[in-house]
Amino acid sequence: MTLKKNKTKLKRVIILGGSGFIGSCVANKFYNENIKTVLISRNQINLESVGAVNKLRKIIKKNDIIIFVAANAPVKNIEMLNKNLIIAKNVIESLKNIRINHFIYISSDAVYEDSKKRINENSNTVPGSLHGFMHLIRETMLKDLNCLKTFVRPTLVFGSLDPHNGYGPNKFIRCAQSKKEIILFGKGEEKRDHIHVDNVADIVFGAAIKKIGGVINAVSGISISFYEIARKLQKIYPHLNIKLIKRNIPMPHNGYRAFNNSLLKKKFPDIKIIKLSNWINNKEVYKKYN
Repeated sequence: MTLKKNKTKLKRVIILGGSGFIGSCVANKFYNENIKTVLISRNQINLESVGAVNKLRKIIKKNDIIIFVAANAPVKNIEMLNKNLIIAKNVIESLKNIRINHFIYISSDAVYEDSKKRINENSNTVPGSLHGFMHLIRETMLKDLNCLKTFVRPTLVFGSLDPHNGYGPNKFIRCAQSKKEIILFGKGEEKRDHIHVDNVADIVFGAAIKKIGGVINAVSGISISFYEIARKLQKIYPHLNIKLIKRNIPMPHNGYRAFNNSLLKKKFPDIKIIKLSNWINNKEVYKKYN
């Protein structure tokens, strides 16, 4: 994404959770522009700990840009929910009496309720999971910060370095390369939006450079079924077997999770969305999975 015309000099960026899948990709955007960037990983500061507040206060300075990615995710139980809220509380406490420039929080599309219509930034935020509930509470906690705030809400994120290996393109590619079958629930008919991790990083970087606040959904605007993804991979790996198994739980999001990305394109007219279909057809990407 080209942002030269709108570029302003940033003093320093601090990324909380900078060693993770999204955090490290975001960090590279700032590194490539020679912007001073400080990564804080779990190994450096345990943000759940009592001492986290004082440790952060020794690092954070006036006019810093804070990018908050750190989380125990996905949230599967109350204990994980509570830990994530403690992290947010400690981050907020560490910023008291420090006038930062901009706070960017990486949230999730899980904050939205299910809908048969395309979801946008004004859609109802009624989470159907603890994971979505956690992000919505965190957003609410962060609203009182006295600085410019941006909440980026990504949908399913894909990319070769994804550590979660969750149900979707990342796992399917790894199955294909290791000569394992792809297992689909039901007929794999549910349609979802997917966003490449580089595009999430583009949005975060762009929001920082152009000082864009508010809520931005990090989405492609394109929905594709898991069956379609598996079939596209089958064309690249002809001997790949696709196995359909019976669902034991209701179909997530009632089988449909689509987004309108008009606001994203308006705020970031130069962004080049990496389409999942094109990415799958580009054999160069598979080298990174080996």
